[in-house]
Amino acid sequence: MARIFTSQTIGKVGEIVTVAGWVHARRDMGKVLFYDLRDKDGLLQVVCVPSELGDENTTVANTVRPEWVVQIEGIVQVRGAKQINDKLVTGTVELLAKKIVVLNEAKTPPFEIDKDTSGVNEEVRLKYRYLDLRSERMANNIRNRDKVFQAMRRFLGDRGFTEVETAILTKGTPEGAREFIIPARQHPGKFYVLPQAPQQFKQLLMTAGIERYFQMAKCFRDEDQRGDRQPEFTQMDFEMSFVEQEDVMNIIEEMMIGVVEKLMPEKKIQQKPFPRLSYQEAMDKYQSDKPDLREDKNDPNLLAFCWVVDFPMFEKDARGGWTFTHNPF
Repeated sequence: MARIFTSQTIGKVGEIVTVAGWVHARRDMGKVLFYDLRDKDGLLQVVCVPSELGDENTTVANTVRPEWVVQIEGIVQVRGAKQINDKLVTGTVELLAKKIVVLNEAKTPPFEIDKDTSGVNEEVRLKYRYLDLRSERMANNIRNRDKVFQAMRRFLGDRGFTEVETAILTKGTPEGAREFIIPARQHPGKFYVLPQAPQQFKQLLMTAGIERYFQMAKCFRDEDQRGDRQPEFTQMDFEMSFVEQEDVMNIIEEMMIGVVEKLMPEKKIQQKPFPRLSYQEAMDKYQSDKPDLREDKNDPNLLAFCWVVDFPMFEKDARGGWTFTHNPF
């Protein structure tokens, strides 16, 4: 029997199905054993009753522990009125187990995966990254990132943009940070660099007549790590021909408002259209070129986007010389 995902059990009440995943939690109530089975779609309550399982499967059910990987065959049934869990997609149904197969056993995890892992020591989380990514918070971060990317792709595609992947191994260009240098094995003494941004390539695309380009671009900058700096990151990069600054700002603003309203309805944008500050005004009033304008800084669902314009063209670098603050084109 083909395996289905936990979310698909909702439409299969009364049917025999097979599910597979990780045992998120285990509750022994004496005569009845409950599992919360986790897969990519969420959680499903599994009910293990000895009279339904038989002796062999009951023995297996009693040995299973959290994070073991199992495959379970059973009958989907409606939960009792008092057992409904509105917090789960599958909160109205459960699976009455008939057969349990252990696919993989697991040692006791170094931290509790069924709880928020943000308070766990970061080195431990990174060492056991595959376990950390099983936590609800981290898994949701990955899924939400994907949803945002898909929404941006749809938005730009509907407006005539073409997605183009540009080269990762490229020629060094003066930007604003040190570059990662890659030796060219077939050309001794010569080097590639990893791109800080696809600036040259998108300008070539505009010259070639593509007119509207975008990509989810991987960028690399050999900088000292800070809270707002990473050596490797992804940016939504795009370029347009025959436009003014206002055209670019308007399309970004429309996209950001659409993404928030469609994917994060619990969030509130403080001001639309986004307010505008000159660089000098931002520095004078907030001592920052990325000011936090939220009226209630304790509200995690309040968003306060703004535009900071009229950036200076040059700034002093660490050696006392002058460097570009942004690309002049």
